[in-house]
Amino acid sequence: MDPHDPGQAQAPAAQSATSDALRELIARGFFYQCTDVEGLDAALRSGPITVYLGVDLTAPSLHVGNLVGLMAMRILQRHGHRPIICLGSGTTKIGDPSGRDTSRQLLDEATIEHNRRRIAPTYETLLDFEASERPALFVDNDEWLSELSYLDFLREVGAHFSINRMLAMESVKRRLERDQSLSFLEFNYMILQAYDYVELNQRYGCTLQIGGSDQWGNIVNGVELGRRMKDLQLFGLTHPLLIDTAGNKVGKSTGGAIWLSAEMLEPYDYWQWWRNVGDADVGRFLRFFTDLPLDEIDRLEGLAGAEINRAKEVLATEATRLVHGDEAAKRAAETARDAFGGGPLGGDVPEITLASAALQAGVPLFALLRDAGLAGSGGEARRLVEGGGAYLNDEAQDDPNRTITLDDVGDDGRIRLRAGKKRHVLVRVDGAGGDE
Repeated sequence: MDPHDPGQAQAPAAQSATSDALRELIARGFFYQCTDVEGLDAALRSGPITVYLGVDLTAPSLHVGNLVGLMAMRILQRHGHRPIICLGSGTTKIGDPSGRDTSRQLLDEATIEHNRRRIAPTYETLLDFEASERPALFVDNDEWLSELSYLDFLREVGAHFSINRMLAMESVKRRLERDQSLSFLEFNYMILQAYDYVELNQRYGCTLQIGGSDQWGNIVNGVELGRRMKDLQLFGLTHPLLIDTAGNKVGKSTGGAIWLSAEMLEPYDYWQWWRNVGDADVGRFLRFFTDLPLDEIDRLEGLAGAEINRAKEVLATEATRLVHGDEAAKRAAETARDAFGGGPLGGDVPEITLASAALQAGVPLFALLRDAGLAGSGGEARRLVEGGGAYLNDEAQDDPNRTITLDDVGDDGRIRLRAGKKRHVLVRVDGAGGDE
């Protein structure tokens, strides 16, 4: 097998895995490629190993695409292996070109440090850093990368890299084929990531790196650099990328990121995202993003017709519980249940305030939808109504110019607005009763 070919199937070898950890990774769908399936299986079976997952600090929150690798690390720790989270303060200063058509924006050190502090709590929620045996560990590659001598690094590490092979890597080739700029700075990224792997082996005995399938070339470089520099036996394992229904990678680069930080995405909205995944994704996402037993997932995946919505609710609640805790998951589920059931909405639904005097004169429906943030403009709000996607107090509306008055305010002093099935806003009317 050519380790640089990301398209070669490895399912037959993987399905014969005998280690508990690799079997569970495969059963839950985390296995995509491995540099040496049989060798890794034997290593996992023979005793605890140390595995690392790297993350560059390009945002103040992880997103749901990052969660795939983190859940794989969670499984490995559950089977007794030691996880290392390698924070990339050093490599973030360069920017990973993998999976991108344009250069990343370079961040200053203050922003990188801010991002580092903000994302750490998510890892601490999902991995055990206080375990009595083999606790998870944070390291930062700036610790060694910032100390490198450029000339020494070129002689000791750069000599092991072939320009021909680097140019053939998918992340590089794509940019060159499209005649898009690839800076010399970015070109060095793959060398530094490979060096990270060797350094983590020397410091902590790390022998496995996990990453998304778009990191295959970078991971293979690290495995090969370890062999050439130190005669090390290292392994690389990639998981599938999180892909939406349109076939696009779910991340932050294309916008609309599903952030894991409650400060950047409310737990209710996070719950709703999982609740509204496509029917075909329910089983896959239950395996990826929950700790539910596989036989229970099989049962939920087998639900048919409208019952599949029950499986989606379980997915949403379990996924939210892992990231935001039991209370936030319960509150989000109850809020959504009230919303879809027509009962009183909970406090996690977005709310705006409107003076009762405005409703005495009357407000057009399209204007209220726009002001509530359910449409970006008056024209978009009109189209929402005309397309049958606007609801006032749980009743579908067909006239964008309908006048909203005090008569539309409920006993709780609020007006319910909804766009489609997912987005709710409460309009709290000052001086209209309710909680006043």
